[in-house]
Amino acid sequence: MIRLFKLLFSRLFLVAVFMLLQLAALFAMLFYFHEHYVLFQTLSLLLGFVTLVYLINREGSSAFKIAWIIPILIAPIFGVPMYIIFGKNHPPESKREMVCGMRTRYYEAMRGADSRLPELEACSHEAALQANYLEKYAGAPVFKNTKTQYFKLGDEMFPKMLEELRRARRFIFLEYFIVQPGVMWDSVLDILIQKVREGVDVRLIYDDVGSISTLPSHYARRMEDAGIKCCAFRRFQPVLTGTFNNRDHRKICVVDGAVAFTGGINLADEYINQRLRFGHWLDCGVMLRGDAAYSFTVMFLSMWDHLRRENDDPELFRPWAADLEGACDDGFVQPYADTPDDEENVGANAYLNMINRAQRYIFICTPYLVVNNELMTALCNAAKSGLDVRLMTPGVPDKWYVHAVTRSYYPPLVRAGVRIFEYIPGFIHSKTFVCDDEYAVCGTINLDYRSLFLHHECAVWMYKSSAVADIRETFLENQPKCAEITPELIRRQHWLHRVGQSLLRVFAPLM
Repeated sequence: MIRLFKLLFSRLFLVAVFMLLQLAALFAMLFYFHEHYVLFQTLSLLLGFVTLVYLINREGSSAFKIAWIIPILIAPIFGVPMYIIFGKNHPPESKREMVCGMRTRYYEAMRGADSRLPELEACSHEAALQANYLEKYAGAPVFKNTKTQYFKLGDEMFPKMLEELRRARRFIFLEYFIVQPGVMWDSVLDILIQKVREGVDVRLIYDDVGSISTLPSHYARRMEDAGIKCCAFRRFQPVLTGTFNNRDHRKICVVDGAVAFTGGINLADEYINQRLRFGHWLDCGVMLRGDAAYSFTVMFLSMWDHLRRENDDPELFRPWAADLEGACDDGFVQPYADTPDDEENVGANAYLNMINRAQRYIFICTPYLVVNNELMTALCNAAKSGLDVRLMTPGVPDKWYVHAVTRSYYPPLVRAGVRIFEYIPGFIHSKTFVCDDEYAVCGTINLDYRSLFLHHECAVWMYKSSAVADIRETFLENQPKCAEITPELIRRQHWLHRVGQSLLRVFAPLM
């Protein structure tokens, strides 16, 4: 009874009610026009035709366009308003102009960094081509003097993260999609409060939609009262609008500018297997100690200044020399961010560059496989060319419909020679690419439309770093715990499942 009472008065429930009322008003308008048949048909045809012409001539994914063409053709009076509200990959021009300052500040700060791209070019022309793209189109310099440490489970990264937070002397920056009270967040919060008392500058950004069911309304105010500077990314209002499509999906923890963590791990208990939701939760992260951590400092400050209308000087947050003890040359390290507020799909293109330039193998972990034609073609062509291409996906899904869409991509991939493994013990939330014992990416970018085209994301590209071998070994270590998807398994699948998956796949870009 108490749980029901809390649900009825929760922010999430109230938001849902308001949105349903707006949908009801839209349906009422639809039925009103239906009584005036001639007017209804004329408006339907006109709206549908104009919208389709606009949609077809827009830049963007053909799959995304097809997913919208169907509802627009079937019910234009309903489909057209939904497309106007939700159908844009990018925020409105007014919001893009606001975010432009954030991106500009990041680019200007990183121009002062000492990029090691010329050294990388001397080591490997192929690697330099990948890094050059990220430096040119994501403003991401290449660093050395950075030790990388890969954590194959959130359970392993968590104690190290707490250890580094306790060492903080100047500042702690946290930016996460999900924050949820429990063992993990409560342990972090205790340290943050203690550090505030010691005079450390502690700041927190959380995504309002990602945490809408885990944090109470105005949680940022509660943090401010505790001395922690805090803001929610793009607070979710109970109004039908497409702006909530563009979320802050990044996971960033920076300590004194010298140490940074990123990966798939949010600040919630399932990520460290303290709470079992979908079996064993397989997630990962990477810690950078050294010069490359400054990239994450600037990423955070750029977002912070955008949200708070502040203007921090990034130079004031450079690491002290003493804080860089323990850093060493561990290959080349290139942290990068991706934003939906420009025309460059950095996350997708970074993955494509790795697939297209692989020489021997490419192993990929992803919780979701909802990709566009370009990525599908690249994966299939790589396998057809003789590369060892392997994908690892969850055996226990967190969203049944996304898992159904993921499985709909299996047949063409398996026919092309891609080996696919489903992790039987539970859910995979890791997002890693590793190829040829040389390159790897670890970050927040899923292989789905939201991560690749709609969300703010971040990741680390590494060349000949110690973490590269660890990512490869972790993949091979987990492979025996998986069920391989064979052509025989695909053939035995019930035809109703195949039909359902095919229908869901049409709307995959909207998920």
